[in-house]
Amino acid sequence: MILNARTVSKLEDLKVELEQAYGIRVFVLPFDVRDRTLAVKQLESLPDEWKPIDVLVNNAGLVIGLDKEFEGDLDEWDVVIDTNIKALLCITRLIVPGMVKRGKGHIINIGSIAGDAAYPGGSVYCATKAAVKALSDGLRIDLVDTALRVTNIKPGMVETNFSVVRYRGDKRAADDFYAGIRPLSGDDVAETVYFAASAPAHVQIAEVLLMPTNQATGTISYRKRKE
Repeated sequence: MILNARTVSKLEDLKVELEQAYGIRVFVLPFDVRDRTLAVKQLESLPDEWKPIDVLVNNAGLVIGLDKEFEGDLDEWDVVIDTNIKALLCITRLIVPGMVKRGKGHIINIGSIAGDAAYPGGSVYCATKAAVKALSDGLRIDLVDTALRVTNIKPGMVETNFSVVRYRGDKRAADDFYAGIRPLSGDDVAETVYFAASAPAHVQIAEVLLMPTNQATGTISYRKRKE
C-alpha cells in the first residue's frame, strides 16, 4: 500500500499502524497533490516494485467556508478547486496510463452527495464534486474497452477533519454541525472503498451513495434534540 499526504509524521504513524495490524508492506510518499511538478517527481521516484499501482483512491478534498457565491474568497476557491478537481485530474493522468498498459486497475474517486445538488453557502464545493462525478463518468467511458473499473463514492455527512477546515479551524462549530445525529465515520467510507475494490473483476460498482441513517439528502437530516 502506498500512502500519500502532506504531513510526513502522520503518514509514518499510519504506516506503522497498518503494518502491525494487517501484516502488509506500506510505502510512504509525501507530497501536496496540488503541486504537479512534485507529484511527477515523487511518482517517478517510486522503486520499480512499487510502480505498478492496481487501485488508485483519489481521496484528497476539502471545502473552506460557507460564503455566498458573490461573497466568497477567491484565494480559498483556488485551494478548493485545485485540490478537488485539478489534483484529481493530475494524479489520474499520471497513474492510469500504467494501468491501461498492464490491462488492469481500478480508480476510486471520493465524491460527495454535494455533487448531486447545491446547498446554501456551498456552491463552489458542490460544483467541484459535480465535476468529480462528470470526470468519473467520462473516464469510465474512456476505459470501456479495457478491464479497468471506475467508481465514484459519494458520502453524505462524515465526521472527520473536513468540517473543521470548512469552519476555518473552529472546532466548536464543527462539533455543533454533528450534534444530535450519528454521522458516518472515516471507517465507514473506507469499508465502502474496500467493498467496491473487492468486487469480482467482471463487476463494476460505478457509483455508491452512502449517508447516515438519519440523513435523507444533502440538506435534509433529522437531529435529536437535547433533553
